[in-house]
Amino acid sequence: MAIRHDIAEKLFTLETKNTSYQMKVDDYGFLLHLYYGEKIEGNMDYLLTYYDRGFCGNPYDAGTDRTYSMDVLPQEFPCLGNGDYRTPALIIKNADGSYSCDLRYKSYRVFSGKYGIDGLPAVYADEDTVLDDENRVETLEIVMEDACTGIQAVLKYGVLPEIDVITRQVQIRNYGKTEVSIEKLQSACLDFVTGDYDLLTFHGRHAMERNLQREAVAHGCKKIGSMRGTSSHQYNPMMILAEPQTNEDAGNCYSMSFVYSGGFQGEVEQDQFNQTRMIMGLQEEMFSYPLDVQDVLDAPEVIMTFSKNGLNKLSQNLHTCIRNHICRGKYKNEIRPILVNSWEAAYFDFNGDTIYQLAKQAKEVGVEMVVMDDGWFGKRDDDYSGLGDWFVNEKKLGCSLGSLIEKINGIGMKFGIWVEPEMVSMDSDLYRAHPDWALTIPGRNPNRSRYQLVLDFSRKEVVDAIYNDICKVLDMGNIEYLKWDMNRSLADVYSAVTDNQGKVMYDYVMGLYDFLERLGNRYPDLLIEGCSGGGGRFDAGMLYYTPQIWCSDNTDAINRVEIQYGTSFGYPTSAMGAHVSAVPNHQTGRTVPLCTRSVVAMAGSFGYELDLGKLSEGEKEEIRQENRKFRKYASLIQQGIYYRLSNPQTDAVGAWEVVNEEKTEALVSVVMLEKYANAAVSYVKVKGLRADAQYLEENSGKRYSGSALMAIGLPLPVEPGEYLAYQMHFISL
Repeated sequence: MAIRHDIAEKLFTLETKNTSYQMKVDDYGFLLHLYYGEKIEGNMDYLLTYYDRGFCGNPYDAGTDRTYSMDVLPQEFPCLGNGDYRTPALIIKNADGSYSCDLRYKSYRVFSGKYGIDGLPAVYADEDTVLDDENRVETLEIVMEDACTGIQAVLKYGVLPEIDVITRQVQIRNYGKTEVSIEKLQSACLDFVTGDYDLLTFHGRHAMERNLQREAVAHGCKKIGSMRGTSSHQYNPMMILAEPQTNEDAGNCYSMSFVYSGGFQGEVEQDQFNQTRMIMGLQEEMFSYPLDVQDVLDAPEVIMTFSKNGLNKLSQNLHTCIRNHICRGKYKNEIRPILVNSWEAAYFDFNGDTIYQLAKQAKEVGVEMVVMDDGWFGKRDDDYSGLGDWFVNEKKLGCSLGSLIEKINGIGMKFGIWVEPEMVSMDSDLYRAHPDWALTIPGRNPNRSRYQLVLDFSRKEVVDAIYNDICKVLDMGNIEYLKWDMNRSLADVYSAVTDNQGKVMYDYVMGLYDFLERLGNRYPDLLIEGCSGGGGRFDAGMLYYTPQIWCSDNTDAINRVEIQYGTSFGYPTSAMGAHVSAVPNHQTGRTVPLCTRSVVAMAGSFGYELDLGKLSEGEKEEIRQENRKFRKYASLIQQGIYYRLSNPQTDAVGAWEVVNEEKTEALVSVVMLEKYANAAVSYVKVKGLRADAQYLEENSGKRYSGSALMAIGLPLPVEPGEYLAYQMHFISL
């Protein structure tokens, strides 16, 4: 069984295929964290130490025992008010104005299958996903209670043994007699009583997201997060704690990934006694959630995994979890169509015939879908007006949307469309009719970004109205793809219908999820791609509703190597929206060979973001060849085991690999990032093959042993040309 409870020892042990997680209820009812890491046997409470330490308070229950202090002991769910002065997971403001909570163990239950969360995305797995007892998915619920106020925290642990994943979530219940306010709520905490660690986080900005940063954990608290209402371009809601010597292939490392698309925070603190706390959950700023008597509030989920075999294995665990237990629907495992998006081809300057001609050109080169981007609705010829008016501008198109789709379908092409449902332009019919539907603060001029405001999705009537408008559009024809965009951060967070403004940010995300859930249920065959100015909302929460997310608005292939490298630490290739774009690139002005642009885009969903009519016949033929190549490798790319073979932040090459489960097929991709005269030869070591197998590289016809490829690797050509790329396809003999 995945979950064991030793009644006599008051011990809970969670086990996956390769890991153990252990905690215990002590004599005072506190739930103490004992261990998480490589699979072990026995009771780990011997790790707990008790000494009289100055300025470390003692619970009243401990009497004269000054050696017992919550300020030192490792905890499962630390709260403010029990004598622990480290960063807490829970802060409660009580009816009398006090900030205090003292959670003690009350009860537990274990059940088969994985818990779900009402209204929130979560890892899913049926109880019969794996039939044998050792690998059966199970859930542990532990109820903690503050006897004074009646506040309960229900700690939920989902154990997926086969993929070495443990999920954590908490539900706060008010079973007291007065309203309280939740001022901070974190979903998961890991306390380490010993060890030195590095913290790996992923920072960025619009058009340059998820740059890896690695730094030693030192005394104090390191915090990442977002106050933007989205998970943000600036920090991704995923972080890794690794021992200093850990690299891609060896060493202990832990990760937390937040299944949520709004404001978040992740913290790592080294305390006065060199202990380390890792914690993740909801954004603390602008969060003050009232909880009336009998009400409950669910925190979003955190995915945790551990690897003793380095960062590659840690990432592979997360890839498997997200691909198979977060993503849903028709396109969970199905190969997505190769598409061309009209944005960089035409921007706002198009009509129906423009889109039709793009579809015809796409058909000629083997592309399967055309997507009509921003500018097809309302009064929308630039980004200063029209958002919120979700009716087709037939005058601009020169036809109805239905007739355009029918015409495009008639030549054997699929059709997709762009929307930005969460936004409104001040110059729009919607804003003139319902100015209170936008997030603005009375008496203040609003902050505008991209000259637009944010609709108040914390209000059900607003979500319902926009949902109905979008459905009317989707019902006009055979629309098979929807690009859901969101092009600004939240500001002026004030809802006109509540006095509790501290709940608006959370309720906004709940409204977004409600919209997306209903949309997916109504249109089960619709492929939805998430987007927020590219990668501003690239998180596991969105992937529950949209199986792919536009990785970045930056389509420059060389920048994309680094962006996709950082993204790969937490997310599978199947989730990364990646396209071949025009050169000189519209964001950087850089010129990169078409082959290289294709190789980079094949590390994601693959498509095009350019005017196909401007290509030469030679370029069109090259695109036909690249499309055939992608279809050949698509299943391997989407479902294969992913390896990072270089660090493009420091190395002269960007290299990555996908290998099938049987280790009989592998695709190695390499991009040359630097160019020197009289250059030295670069070598790339292949990973994940069978050492005792022989492999044929299809393009060259050469044979290699698996052991040689993994021990020494392959020399890369030294030849003229900048930003060259290579793909090597290995088949076992």
